[in-house]
Amino acid sequence: MRFARRIEQLPPYLFVEISRKIAQKRAEGVDVVTFAIGDPDMPTPSHILDRLHRASQDPPNHRYPESDGLPELRRAVARWYDSRFGVSLDPDTEVLPLIGAKEGIGHAALCYIDPGDIALVPDPGYPVYSVGTMFAGGECHWMPLLEENDWLPDLDAIPADVADKAKAIWINYPNNPTGAVAEEAFFEKVVEFSKRHEVPVLHDAPYTEVAFDGYRPSSFLEVPGAKDVAIEFHSLSKSYNMTGWRIGMAVGNAEMINALMRVKSNLDSGIPQAIQYAAIEALDGPQDCIDEHNAVYQSRRDRVVAALRELGLEVVVPRASLYVWAKLPPGWKSGAFCAMLIEEQAIVVTPGAGYGRYGEGYIRLSLTLPDAQLEKGIQRLSSWRIPEPPAGEA
Repeated sequence: MRFARRIEQLPPYLFVEISRKIAQKRAEGVDVVTFAIGDPDMPTPSHILDRLHRASQDPPNHRYPESDGLPELRRAVARWYDSRFGVSLDPDTEVLPLIGAKEGIGHAALCYIDPGDIALVPDPGYPVYSVGTMFAGGECHWMPLLEENDWLPDLDAIPADVADKAKAIWINYPNNPTGAVAEEAFFEKVVEFSKRHEVPVLHDAPYTEVAFDGYRPSSFLEVPGAKDVAIEFHSLSKSYNMTGWRIGMAVGNAEMINALMRVKSNLDSGIPQAIQYAAIEALDGPQDCIDEHNAVYQSRRDRVVAALRELGLEVVVPRASLYVWAKLPPGWKSGAFCAMLIEEQAIVVTPGAGYGRYGEGYIRLSLTLPDAQLEKGIQRLSSWRIPEPPAGEA
């Protein structure tokens, strides 16, 4: 059987491989503690579930939805953006509900990239940015995210000819996997870069509501001129523990939103309407659940950071996101370290190299595991000492 070349080029999705390894160990009777996947362990708030249940009983919601979502949901997204960020959006032209942000991110390259075109993609970064580019026949110019640059891409280091040819630039703050945040000055620089080189900006922002120590991440669209050149992807997954319901949104430049809607309308039939009504309840309803969840995550963050530092790893305390990004001792490769950790301590973490070349030498730990499991993992780490790297790793 012959498959398209893109299937042959496609690497295994990072978390599919991790889930497979976890399942294998558990099938062998191993008590695995996993810090791997950023899937909130706390349930969807009850008022949102109540609205979902009521809407599921309404027969009109049993039929095909529209690809561009319920007008009521688009208006709720616009209200939320105005209340949360002070960003004004036209719900009819500047808001597009998504079947989870990942769906929109994966389809976005089809709006901008023709075969041979260039996308500017962060490294380390969420793998879907580069995979979507590859599906569209494009090529990635990697923007290194380095510790010495606070995990922000150095836009001045992008060759002028590459920047002029680029058809899209991806940014993501608060950042996955590093947990880094970006301030207004960086966003302003991105807007200036975008206008100078006529390259659309795609900002992935699902973690703005997961923040600690009083920090409040901003939207890229708050920066003057951003809506001229950008769309922002957001999600209810991390904000309201709704990963399983698959609902998110893209907002911003009307022409860019229209292009994504045209792609979507040819590839999917939209979000089940009962879930859309649950999303309206989430956006319009009580918001105290966000602070409650963040208090839990912050406590977990502090415990994980302390344990990793005691183990001898270098860690910068994240101000936002669901992740802790830790630097390995000299000589260790992230894949070998993660393999050793699961074999010796039955602990699963994510290798930094899974996010790109510049993620090598780091590991990512998620804070989305129940407290009892987290404490079990910390106890295992506390009783362990990192050995010398295997021969050939250094």
